[in-house]
Amino acid sequence: MKTRRIHRTKEDIILDFVVYTSLIFLVIITLYPFLNTLAVSFNDALDSSKGGIYLWPRKFTLYNYRSLLSRQQIFHASLISVLRTVLSTLFCTFSTAMVAYTLSRKEFVFRKLFSFIYVLTMYIDGGLIPNYFLIRNLGLTNNFWVYVLPGLVTAFNLIVIRTYINGLPESLIESARVDGAGEFTIFTRIVLPLCKPVLATIALFVAVANWNAWFDTFLYNSSNPQLSTLQYELMKVLQSANTMTGSLEQALAQAATGSMQTITPRAIRATMTVIVTVPIAVVYPFLQRYFVHGLTLGGLKE
Repeated sequence: MKTRRIHRTKEDIILDFVVYTSLIFLVIITLYPFLNTLAVSFNDALDSSKGGIYLWPRKFTLYNYRSLLSRQQIFHASLISVLRTVLSTLFCTFSTAMVAYTLSRKEFVFRKLFSFIYVLTMYIDGGLIPNYFLIRNLGLTNNFWVYVLPGLVTAFNLIVIRTYINGLPESLIESARVDGAGEFTIFTRIVLPLCKPVLATIALFVAVANWNAWFDTFLYNSSNPQLSTLQYELMKVLQSANTMTGSLEQALAQAATGSMQTITPRAIRATMTVIVTVPIAVVYPFLQRYFVHGLTLGGLKE
């Protein structure tokens, strides 16, 4: 069987050239800042101060990473950030899905009222000071659970999951009820498995938000170094780097061997940026196949 060749006009070729060129340009300008930061982080700090570092290090070294990661506080803050991200993602996703399922049930007479209250929180906020007094009166200051409990259910995530659940066949739930299943059984064994795409999307939202958060650490746990997070330590390191003035001999750290290697403010910023970016970037490939599917289906309403 002969294959039929598709005749391409001159306009088609020009259009393809413009499209592919534009896409390549977008990829370059998107990746270049990260690749440049990565190159600076692996380059000798004094050599980087001369400029001319673009996509790869000119004088490769691991001293920048050894200098920062050797700090005990950075290692401990990383553990707190990982623990916070994992627990917040699990608890928030499950709690939000549970509330979303409740508000999706037509037999729940107060579903419109509670839905209105949740949506109202997206437009009206008590403000920073009342929120701080609330957290303090709840006994959550200098407490690890201040990272988890206040954000268990958020309005936007709730609306996305509820809309997704509303799109599921009602006959599945009715059949389970006929078989004698309770609401919690229906939720855990029928609804949750069918909501994997939207749950993965919300989990990604929550994980990124918690991994990047530092302001709540500053407000509620700044007086307790044992509860400091990696992003908060990054903020402090960047602040100290920005205040470094004078010659490059005013570096942040010296190598344990007593060598004259130094780490400059630019190297500090690049290295810390890579340290806090790579872990959350590793999560994206595992959730990517759910992301678009879950967000589009959860964001549409018939």
